[in-house]
Amino acid sequence: MKMLKPALAMVALLMSMAAFALDLDAAKSQGLVGEQTDGYLGVVKATPAAVELAADINQKRRGAYERIAKQNGITLDQVAKLAGQKAIDKTAAGQYVKTPGGQWVEK
Repeated sequence: MKMLKPALAMVALLMSMAAFALDLDAAKSQGLVGEQTDGYLGVVKATPAAVELAADINQKRRGAYERIAKQNGITLDQVAKLAGQKAIDKTAAGQYVKTPGGQWVEK
């Protein structure tokens, strides 16, 4: 029983931290991350949560891009650039996109 209370407290703490975890929509709405022409998510305002989110999303995107490139006999770079343009086109007004010149601008 002595071990159960600390374990329950740890589970409660972890669950409350998960509730504060940043999701992609929230991060974009808060201006923390934005879409880039290279098909990957960029960090606009570096917070630990934004950096972690971008790294996680980019790892998943790269895997998807690799599969698509292999299936279609094209390069990873070609897929990523096409995806980047589509993501920028779909970005909502008020969210950030990175210009080819490297500047973050609000769409």
